[in-house]
Amino acid sequence: MSKKLSDLELFSGLKQETIDSLTSLCIEKQYKKGEHIFFDKDKVTTIFIVLKGKVTLYKIGEKAHKRIIFILGEGKIINDVVLDDLPASISCEAFEDSEILCFDRDEFVKIMSKDFELTTVVINSLSKKVRRLYRQIKNATPIKIEKRVAAKLWKLAKDHGVEVEDGVEIGLNISITYLADMFGTPRETISRALKVLQKEELIVLNGKKIIVKDKNKLAKYFKNN
Repeated sequence: MSKKLSDLELFSGLKQETIDSLTSLCIEKQYKKGEHIFFDKDKVTTIFIVLKGKVTLYKIGEKAHKRIIFILGEGKIINDVVLDDLPASISCEAFEDSEILCFDRDEFVKIMSKDFELTTVVINSLSKKVRRLYRQIKNATPIKIEKRVAAKLWKLAKDHGVEVEDGVEIGLNISITYLADMFGTPRETISRALKVLQKEELIVLNGKKIIVKDKNKLAKYFKNN
C-alpha cells in the first residue's frame, strides 16, 4: 500500500513519515459502477480518495432532477471538507468500477497537523473545486443550452481527452441521459443541443463516445456571444 500511496501525484511531495502514517491508517475498498460511496445528508467520518476508476458527485434538484457536479478520477480527494462535523452536502457514486482509499477523518486531521504539506494538499484540492464551482455558476447564466453543452464538452475533453484521428475523444462513456444530469435538464434538451453542435461540425457522436473535432473551434463557439 505504501508504494501505491507514494505513486499518487497527490502525495508526491509528502515526507516518508507522513506516507507511512497514512498507509497504516488506510483501508482500500472496491465499488461497482453505480454503487454509492455516500449519500447527501449522511454522517460521514471517512476521507475518501480515488485510487483507480472515477466517481461522480451529484445533487438532486427541483423536480427530482439529478445534477452532476463533478467527475473525479485517480488521485482526487472526494470529500475535502474534513474539518467540520456536519452531514455530507452531496452524494457520491462510482461512475465506473473503482478502488477507493478510506481514511478515518479524525486520524487524517491529526496527520495533517504534523505535516503542513498534507494540509496544503487538502487546501489545493478544495481550491480547485471552488474554482470549478465558480465556472459552473458562470455557465448557469441564461445563455443558449448548446453553448453551455459546448463548454462542458470542452472541459471534459481537456480533463479526459484522448487524441484520435478525428480530434479528441472524451475518454468516458457518457450517455445523453448522463449529460442531461450534468445540467439538470431534460434529455430531449441535451439531444437537441448535441445536434446543433454536430451540424456546426464541432463534434462527432459515436455511440456513447463523443469526439471534439477541434478544441479551439469549440472554445470560440461557446465564448462568442
